[in-house]
Amino acid sequence: MKFHKKLLIWVIVGAVIYSLLSYHFIFVGNTIKLLKKSRLTLEYTLFSTKGKTNESILAIDVLREDGIGDLLVEEGRLTEEELERLLNKIED
Repeated sequence: MKFHKKLLIWVIVGAVIYSLLSYHFIFVGNTIKLLKKSRLTLEYTLFSTKGKTNESILAIDVLREDGIGDLLVEEGRLTEEELERLLNKIED
């Protein structure tokens, strides 16, 4: 029984670590949104949009590549047109 408890604990620890490596946990207002990472990393695992402009959020390459722009549109912080304008501005 002791072995099974240790195994269960290690499986849970492994699952937590894997989820931290696989997802961005984005705090938008009082909600938490998950954003799938394009590669396993700890970069920007926890990120809050509070007090940040949409432009400053989209300026972060890692988040922009993983689709935070679509998340901002989904949450109503941006329109599709504003997103396109900001993306074009950042790319230039």
